[in-house]
Amino acid sequence: MTELVHLDTADGVATITLDSEHNRNALSRQLVTELIGHLDTAVADDAAKVVVLRSAHRVFCSGADLSEAATTDPTEGARAMVGLQRQIATAPKPVVVVLGGPVRAGGLGIVGAADVVLAAESVNFALTEVRLAVAPAIISLTLLERFSSRTAADLFLTGRKFSAAEAVAAGLVTRAVPDEELETALADLLADLAQGYPQGFRETKLLLNHDLVARIDTLGEDVAAQSARLFASDEAREAIMAFLSRPKG
Repeated sequence: MTELVHLDTADGVATITLDSEHNRNALSRQLVTELIGHLDTAVADDAAKVVVLRSAHRVFCSGADLSEAATTDPTEGARAMVGLQRQIATAPKPVVVVLGGPVRAGGLGIVGAADVVLAAESVNFALTEVRLAVAPAIISLTLLERFSSRTAADLFLTGRKFSAAEAVAAGLVTRAVPDEELETALADLLADLAQGYPQGFRETKLLLNHDLVARIDTLGEDVAAQSARLFASDEAREAIMAFLSRPKG
């Protein structure tokens, strides 16, 4: 199979790149498995002080792979997504997400778990689960640590698009910059992070993510079961099939 996620390490930075253009980096089993594996490798590599996660193409992530969700048992995938968020949050190195294009549904869980998130100002987000008769169950583990309860209710229940500026105000994104300045902003951030020490990073992340990790450990199995149940329901399967059969514009 063609690799959907790539890892390159240079100058103290492990860059993990999502490269599944055919489905806009949907969270297929293959993509999630490769992402988890590359994160493990990056964390174990002493040559990498920082991990950067980004997309090779315009869309960062389109959410769950609905083609798989419509035809396979969702239990394994749900548990993998819980584990992926925990892996990012507990990594002893800073994990930086760079967004140059849209993020949908499950992809926001990766954003929510990251330590620093840079976004181009043109980026937009949406939590579209309710429009498919499911819920943002798994990604609530990280997003409810970022959003206020009012913001979560608005974005979870409406499924509407929201901008990078609104994502900053909501606590999801660290900084939004003009599109043409995204790479410069990343270079500046990496220059600052290069001055940190591994012990400092490790111990600081323990402080920063204590509550988030505790939430994952307490609720992870329950929300994975909820997600699997919802995706397997007749209502969700009907909604997903209707979505997949829509003309693609």
